[in-house]
Amino acid sequence: MTAYIVRRLLMNFVVLWVVVSVVFVTTNMLPGDFALRQVATNLELQDYSQALQEARRILGLDKPLWQRYLDFIGGLVTLDLGRSYETHRSTWAELGDRLPSTLELGGMILIFTFLISIPVGIISAIKQNTWVDFLLRGFAIFNVATPAFVIAVLLTLLVLKLDLFRIDVVGRPHFWTDPEAALKLYIIPGLAGGLTSGAGIMRLLRSQMLEVMRNDYVRTAFAKGLGENTVWLRHALKNAMLPVLTVMGFSIAGIVSGQIILENMFNIDGIGRFLYTRLILRDLPPFQGTVVIIAFVVVTVNLLVDIAYAWLDPRIRYAD
Repeated sequence: MTAYIVRRLLMNFVVLWVVVSVVFVTTNMLPGDFALRQVATNLELQDYSQALQEARRILGLDKPLWQRYLDFIGGLVTLDLGRSYETHRSTWAELGDRLPSTLELGGMILIFTFLISIPVGIISAIKQNTWVDFLLRGFAIFNVATPAFVIAVLLTLLVLKLDLFRIDVVGRPHFWTDPEAALKLYIIPGLAGGLTSGAGIMRLLRSQMLEVMRNDYVRTAFAKGLGENTVWLRHALKNAMLPVLTVMGFSIAGIVSGQIILENMFNIDGIGRFLYTRLILRDLPPFQGTVVIIAFVVVTVNLLVDIAYAWLDPRIRYAD
């Protein structure tokens, strides 16, 4: 197991290097830059081209691409994710301000994902080919086919139609400062994200439960007189959860990248919205640094999922 973990860590470094390189090159190939936007807003300039050249020199954008790439890689080695052209603050500081909002929304999405997907998957398998199964499968297919922002719009219209609560939340409330306002802000995007994230888990868990129930050891458990609920939950669910664990890992890893649209829709000042605004403004250092952090989280979660496989199923052993 130790040798496997070491190999995976080395592979993760290679993956991160590829992600870093692709993100750096592609973002620098986009038309326009921050200096161009900065100079364009100054209407009092007499010599536009000289001002643009000076702005690019100050920001370091006049350097060759390969030199900027080496500077970026060198900064990552020392855990320096760069500074914002606009605010002159470090990327770490910018992310620190927005991380609480992203974690709160992400937590709501995960709660709804697991609270909805796991019971729906189990009940759909237990009630196979009944009207309950058909209803739950249709529910899962609808959420698979519908983007999160569409579900968010439908939920918003439903809340407004039924006048359940006011959704025009002002400011940036947190659960530890204003729980009621925070719940009103996060519940709709959290439910929308949870439904779309959990839709695939619902269908996968149902199919895995049905497959496991055909195994001999399950029939043996029934033959020994064990109750149906005991067999489904204690024997079948544990083994059916192994493939589902991978999907759950991706859901957790994509908690930030999947929230870009939802954070912009509901005016949540989180990391997803920060990514969008930085790219639009061509404020590339914090955008690139944030993508690196997201990539690191993704590969780390995938490694932890593989390790959890061996912990959940003693039959799985990784070659040393």
